[in-house]
Amino acid sequence: MPKNARIGLYDFMDKFKTNEACREHLLKKRYPNGFVCPRCDYTKHSEIKPRGLYQCCECRYQVSVTAGTIMHKTHLPLTKWFLAMYLITTDKRGYSAKQLSNELNISYKTAWFLLHRLRTAMGERDSEYVLSGIVEFDDTYFGSGKGGGKRGRGTDKTSVVVAVSKTDDGKPQYLKMQVVPNIKGETIGEFATGNIAEKSEVQTDAYRSFRKPLAEDFDHIFEIYDPQSDWLRWLHTIIGNAKAFVLGTFHGLDKKYLQLYLDEFCYRFNRRFMRHHIFDRLVVASVHAPHLALAELK
Repeated sequence: MPKNARIGLYDFMDKFKTNEACREHLLKKRYPNGFVCPRCDYTKHSEIKPRGLYQCCECRYQVSVTAGTIMHKTHLPLTKWFLAMYLITTDKRGYSAKQLSNELNISYKTAWFLLHRLRTAMGERDSEYVLSGIVEFDDTYFGSGKGGGKRGRGTDKTSVVVAVSKTDDGKPQYLKMQVVPNIKGETIGEFATGNIAEKSEVQTDAYRSFRKPLAEDFDHIFEIYDPQSDWLRWLHTIIGNAKAFVLGTFHGLDKKYLQLYLDEFCYRFNRRFMRHHIFDRLVVASVHAPHLALAELK
């Protein structure tokens, strides 16, 4: 099989058919330069296979490869975790909890919690990156507002700010989407300073709330938005795709969890040219993301 070829489902199931095989893969991804004891930093270890633990040969500290990760103290076999990661990274449409429940033969609640933990890992991974260069920036709205309510800015739908950086030839590169309480200047400024590198060129429409916060640390360029022009073209295309992804796959989405679904969309978008490696990248994100308790989601 070519090195960069996507592994098919049959080969995937054969490669990760046991929990031991999954644990070994997690160990390599968590410690790419070799095992390091979290207590004494010693690098030699032995494996306690019946318990799925690794023991430091120096201080004899025992640790699970999933300890402190999103899989911390999971009762679900690692084979099912791996299959879940494979399925959601190879299906461009995304996986609903109902679909995953049927595929893995697990309860809806377990599938729902598993997916949200993976989305949390995706969001944690992308939070490390900052947009730079030329960045298109705007706000949009998700969900259904009150009947007869206002459309666009001022609506009672959920507000989301969106920013996408572009390559030198003007094509979209990396994406950020964040649920915000409002689109006032202070909120815009907080998002921009936390997600866009200083001195970047930020392109927006002429909305007044964008002007002051973006003028302070960025080269802010704005025009009155015309849907017939190319101004912010990529951004609005991506927003349309995001709404189709969220509303098309996840019907009846609760506003409370919208950010998690946006994190998944951004994670997929930012790795759209890495589809042969996206499973392994999600494995890495999962072993480095912090533990998430069910109570934190409710």
